[in-house]
This record gives sequence, C-alpha cells and structure tokens, in this order.
Amino acid sequence: MSKTMLGILLGGVLGILDGLSALLSAPETAPQIGGIVVGSTFKGLIAGLLIGLVARRVRSMPIGILVGTAIGLALALPIAMMNSAASGKNYYWQIMLPGAILGLIVGFATQRYGGGAAGATNRGAQIG
Repeated sequence: MSKTMLGILLGGVLGILDGLSALLSAPETAPQIGGIVVGSTFKGLIAGLLIGLVARRVRSMPIGILVGTAIGLALALPIAMMNSAASGKNYYWQIMLPGAILGLIVGFATQRYGGGAAGATNRGAQIG
C-alpha cells in the first residue's frame, strides 16, 4: 500500500479513536460525541494525507515521526483554540495530546510500513 493511502487509512481510523477519547478525558462532552468523532475523523484524514505525502518525499524515520507529530499538533491547535473561545473551558491537553499521538503513529507507520507509489519502482527505466 502506498504511503499516502496508508496515511489516509490510518489517520481516519485513529481519528475515530481520537474523537472517542473525549469520553474518557472529558466525560461532560458526551452529548456532543457524534460531532467530536466526525470532526476528529476528518482531522485524522487530513493529517494522514499530509503525513503520507511527506513520507513519499522523505525516507527518514526520525523526520517522519517529527513531521507527523508537528502536523497532528498543528491541526489540533485551531480546534483547541476554537473550543476554548466558544465554551470558555480549557481542553488544550485533551485535544492536543491525542492529535500529537495520532500524528506520531501515522508518521511512524508511513515510514515503516508504507510502500512506494504504484509504478515507482521502474522510474527512469527506458524501454527498448
């Protein structure tokens, strides 16, 4: 599976778990859990896509993990800021930490388990 597709798939699955983690870290958010899971899944898909695209260019485990974590944090920060402004409650740890973990895992997995793009193995080869 290509690094980009692996990133998208894993980002979506981990995004669901990221959203569901709100039930553990902030049980008072239970009435809004549907919207939280949908938003976290979308955020995970975007993070997975971006991390997968970076993994296609960079073949370094430390850089993949660092970039993945940074992307996870970067996508979680605006959500945490909007939530704080709207509700007046501080959920930065509850939002930022799962986002960073999602990015770290996707960054690792795309570097370790992601394959090249289809047809990329014969780049530069000439026929005839």
